[in-house]
Amino acid sequence: MARNVISAKLDIIFKKIFTENEDMLHSFVASMLEIPQERIKEIKITNPELPPETLTGKFSRLDLSLKVDDKLVNVEIQVKNDADYRDRTLFYWAKLYSSELKSGEDYSELKQTITINIINFNMFNTDDYHTEVAAMIKGTGEVFSDKFSIHFFELKKVGRKPNPNNSRELWLQFINADSEEEFEMISQTNVPIMKKAVNVIYDMSEDTKIREIARLREKALHDEASALKNAKAEGMAEGIEVGVVKGRAEGKAEGKAEERANAIIRMRALGFTEEQVRKMYPEN
Repeated sequence: MARNVISAKLDIIFKKIFTENEDMLHSFVASMLEIPQERIKEIKITNPELPPETLTGKFSRLDLSLKVDDKLVNVEIQVKNDADYRDRTLFYWAKLYSSELKSGEDYSELKQTITINIINFNMFNTDDYHTEVAAMIKGTGEVFSDKFSIHFFELKKVGRKPNPNNSRELWLQFINADSEEEFEMISQTNVPIMKKAVNVIYDMSEDTKIREIARLREKALHDEASALKNAKAEGMAEGIEVGVVKGRAEGKAEGKAEERANAIIRMRALGFTEEQVRKMYPEN
């Protein structure tokens, strides 16, 4: 009988795995960034805790913030494709980028900041599961700054057959696995760190406390999705409409109006008062 295993796609399980296994974290980061593991001298987790309120609280975000040598790295698992996901990613990158610059310090002290987004949906029109967004000069392709880097890894585009010579793909397959059969395929590559990762998942799956934590987190994420869906329906019922401007600007105007409407819906779902919503998005 196949064992019932938990999945590393669940953000709280992902974070627990890598905060408690330093060797696995080093291997994972090196693989995602495609750098030799021996080049990483130190990884410091700046938010290792798992606050209890994130298990059951709605609209909580659980990520992994790291200092990798002299770089700032943020890792996030995202299961659902939210309408504002790209903007949110930019916001968190910018927040991390500016987080360590102290008053009076020169801007040259700002560190290279890298965001690693592992997403369980398709975002880009390409067959490649990996997309890196960089700051380039339009027209020449020259890099404007190497301090900006956002990586997206689309799990739905990752193959199922493990390749022992591709550590990046092995880690993504490990995160993507939902069954004992899939974990066994990864373990059978005989890559030591991946065999350990599979054993860690098996041990966690047998721990009743961890399984309850996973259940509570899954329920919270489900409740969040339901709340946003209901808020959107309520907003539409209240008459939030997308304005249409005829002529050449019709498409742009519609997009801006839809973006504004979605933002208002999200604010209401997050509990902002109508007065706060009007201040942020006054009526024309």
